[in-house]
Amino acid sequence: MIRGVQGGMAPVLRNLRRGFASSAMVADQMRAMAAQVPTEVSTMSNGMRVASEVRKGTDMVTVGVHLSTGTRFETPETNGAAHFLEHLIFKGSKKYSQSDIETKAENMGIQLNAYTAREQTVYFATAMKKDVPLVVDLLGDIIRNSKLEKSAVERERDVILRELQEVNQQMDETVFDYLHEVAYQNTPLANTILGTPENIQTLTVDDLRNYTKKHYKPHRMVLAAAGAVDHNDLVKLSEKAFGSMEKETDPITPFDLCTKDPAYVTGSEVRVHNENMPACHFAIAFESVGWTHPDSVAFVVLQSLLGNYNRSDGSAQWSNMRLPRSMAVHADHCLSFSSFNTTYTDTGLFGVYCLAKPPFIHDAVTNITTELVRNVFKIEEAALERAKAKAKMNVLATLDGTQAIADEIGRQLHVYGKFASVSGGQALLSSLVLRVQGQATEIFSPCCA
Repeated sequence: MIRGVQGGMAPVLRNLRRGFASSAMVADQMRAMAAQVPTEVSTMSNGMRVASEVRKGTDMVTVGVHLSTGTRFETPETNGAAHFLEHLIFKGSKKYSQSDIETKAENMGIQLNAYTAREQTVYFATAMKKDVPLVVDLLGDIIRNSKLEKSAVERERDVILRELQEVNQQMDETVFDYLHEVAYQNTPLANTILGTPENIQTLTVDDLRNYTKKHYKPHRMVLAAAGAVDHNDLVKLSEKAFGSMEKETDPITPFDLCTKDPAYVTGSEVRVHNENMPACHFAIAFESVGWTHPDSVAFVVLQSLLGNYNRSDGSAQWSNMRLPRSMAVHADHCLSFSSFNTTYTDTGLFGVYCLAKPPFIHDAVTNITTELVRNVFKIEEAALERAKAKAKMNVLATLDGTQAIADEIGRQLHVYGKFASVSGGQALLSSLVLRVQGQATEIFSPCCA
């Protein structure tokens, strides 16, 4: 069961927004800190951006090419193209055959990988510092000159169809695909990342070539690196590998595309009945905000405030968070739940994903919605402080290793147009926490008489 719940949280967000800072103040803080952090960003003559952050104590480097393209920018006919290309991109290029790529990666210990999301596609590699020139050259050639042979396309169809079957057996993935389908009806965000079985079976080489020609543009690309990397050297390597890509005379940005075809949430519900399943997987969600909206940070804190729960964790009954404690006290109501906060360019989905036994679904839903409504009226100061501390630690915990840092650099440059760096991000979070101290009562004062 999937429910779309709209409204009800505006008072909480107004209070949260007051307590953090205005978007202008946050931007000023980020600009001030950006001048003090080791992340460097350069823009090539064709509009492609190159960013790097030195991480001491390692000889490893992660280099990734981040493209602002994905399911959001596909048509119903090309849905699945971005993910299909992910499977084909390492199958050979003009300069490197598939055998060359695999042999060099194995001999040098280079880890090549890629992933596709709804608004982003990333091709990346982790290697030793001495191998960075090869990695950048390889990434440049597979993106600019991928062979996309018909035989490779035909072979990958069955691989992707099997992957689709595996994904459909993962209930959490299935629920969130259903959630996007009903929440973003008649918009590209309703489509799945892998695409429909029909599209997987019918997409042609020409379809994929046309997709790359339309979306693989230098102004929509960021080469991001983290680790033992020299920025000036990285820029020179990038110019050599990507400099031949022509600059768009009138570039159309992803923001332009989203503005032209905006995503909007439709309040709705879908239920898929299966008597053979021992439990019910469901999500309760409502529309949140885009990346650059001033309330985006508030939703991060609100997610921490709701928390997570698993019945196998016996300590939940002593949790400081109300919803996990409530679920633990009534252990039959819920097997597990996790709050989620999914953000896109101009919209987002915030809510709770839950697993419950059929006789207790209503009880689990009641507990969740009661806590959501309760947050509209009052949040204790101590609970707020714990949520902020947890949110800060969760953000920092995800930035562990060169791959995670390079990924965050690329993501921020795409969604914000700038990067505060890991150290700058830590300082920003600290400043927000300090700013909120002593103001929690005002921030979360009851909004209804």
